[in-house]
Amino acid sequence: MASSTPTPVSYDSPNSAFGAHERALVIDFGSQVTQLIARRLREMGVYCEVHPYNRAEAVIKAGFNPKAIIFSGGPDSVTREKSPRAPQIAFDLNVPILAICYGQQTMAVQQGGIVEGGHAAEFGRAEVEIKEPSPLFEGFWEVGQRYPVWMSHGDRVTQLPEGFKVVGTSENAPFAIAVDEKRRYYT
Repeated sequence: MASSTPTPVSYDSPNSAFGAHERALVIDFGSQVTQLIARRLREMGVYCEVHPYNRAEAVIKAGFNPKAIIFSGGPDSVTREKSPRAPQIAFDLNVPILAICYGQQTMAVQQGGIVEGGHAAEFGRAEVEIKEPSPLFEGFWEVGQRYPVWMSHGDRVTQLPEGFKVVGTSENAPFAIAVDEKRRYYT
């Protein structure tokens, strides 16, 4: 499946709670909702730039210094040879990373986990059950509760990388939400 190459977008809010030196970077793997993710960040007053995965390294090396990174979803499969990967520099920055859908899968593979295809796919509305507390959803979601989410994936993580723990599951994704608190990686 061909990956799209989105146009970089940025927005600087004069009312940003983060100031000009604190920024977020969305690394886009071709998700249909990448711009929605960026818009939500901007609505919270976060300076945010969206760059395709194959340009993100150059953007960081050119001086963009994010305080957090989001890996978007995308239509590809990490099980496919030469599928898109996150640039290593994103991990080397030692900033929090939130990895969504395809982003979760590429993070898992790049950090030593396993992703497999051929399992029951989830497309559309699903429910996640929160199994463990996490700063990721503190004050929003409670342990033991189920919450409606939107999922779109055919592959799934079948083995987490070392250091990750499961904090949320869905019917077809036993690792729907996983975290590595030490490295501040959230999926």
